[in-house]
Amino acid sequence: MFDTYDPTTFVAEAKALEEAGYDGLLLGEAAMDPLVPLAIATQHTTTVDLVSAVAIALPRSPTHVAYAANDLQAFSGGRLVLGLGSQIRAHVERRFGATWTKPVAQMREFILAIRALYAAWEAGTGVDFRGDHYEITLMTPYFSPAVAPSGPPPIWLAGVGERMCTTAGEVADGLFVHPFTTPRYLQENLLGWAEAGRARAGDRRPSFGVALPVLVGTGADDDVEAAIAAVRKQIAFYGSTPAYRPVLELHGWGDLQPELNQLSKAGRWDEMTGLIDDEVLHTFAITGTPKEVGAGVVERYGQLVTRASIYTPNHHVPAELMAELLDAARAAAA
Repeated sequence: MFDTYDPTTFVAEAKALEEAGYDGLLLGEAAMDPLVPLAIATQHTTTVDLVSAVAIALPRSPTHVAYAANDLQAFSGGRLVLGLGSQIRAHVERRFGATWTKPVAQMREFILAIRALYAAWEAGTGVDFRGDHYEITLMTPYFSPAVAPSGPPPIWLAGVGERMCTTAGEVADGLFVHPFTTPRYLQENLLGWAEAGRARAGDRRPSFGVALPVLVGTGADDDVEAAIAAVRKQIAFYGSTPAYRPVLELHGWGDLQPELNQLSKAGRWDEMTGLIDDEVLHTFAITGTPKEVGAGVVERYGQLVTRASIYTPNHHVPAELMAELLDAARAAAA
């Protein structure tokens, strides 16, 4: 998984990960638009799924996303997984300059609007989608693309709270779990919420996936400590966000969230990282050598998710070590 990436090495690394045997290439929306490098990857890979994990939906138009996803699906030969997420209010309003209203209801309509557009394009008809947040009623033949031969891509939705996870189960093809998740929180909350949404939809879809970017601190022997330090920093950043407090509360660390939040507002990042002790670190992340991490991912999450990705925040792990990690995971799964 790439959350931040180097455009000058991205193509080579994408090829190397595919050659190592990874099933998918996931890009999140941090310091880049994930749909752009995914477009590049369609021309330099042949087998890996290409996954936006996730693209931030609310600052975008459903029509823009549907057009882009259709192109990516065609360019890749049907390998796109369109992962969408809402982000939080501060980022939607202050980073993207967009309007924040009712994110759960809006995300539900966003996905339904995309599906309505694909249905109109496939049928060669106009579109008539009317909701509380989106109204799309103009689609002439001139503006209707040919749908990719493989058909529309699956749409996965990122969820943290009960309502968003339930919505994912209801209208999406899969749930993207946030990296700031523990096995216990996943089992006791997220999976049940998604199942409730599936029940609401009548379980009409043939399958429903659950994907988790696993926080990982690994690297070469002389680099593991730096990788672990980067993971502590990322946990502190996530923990400062009020929306993620329920995860901490489940483990009895609820008071940590407001403390991290206050330090973040003061820009005291080093002090935040110092609050992430080893117990918190190892509850949220898997650390060690690539072999230890590969086996640990399978042991911790192998029975809980359908897709696990390796998330090494702000720390680059060479492709050869990522291949070693995958080999260890496969051995553990076997």
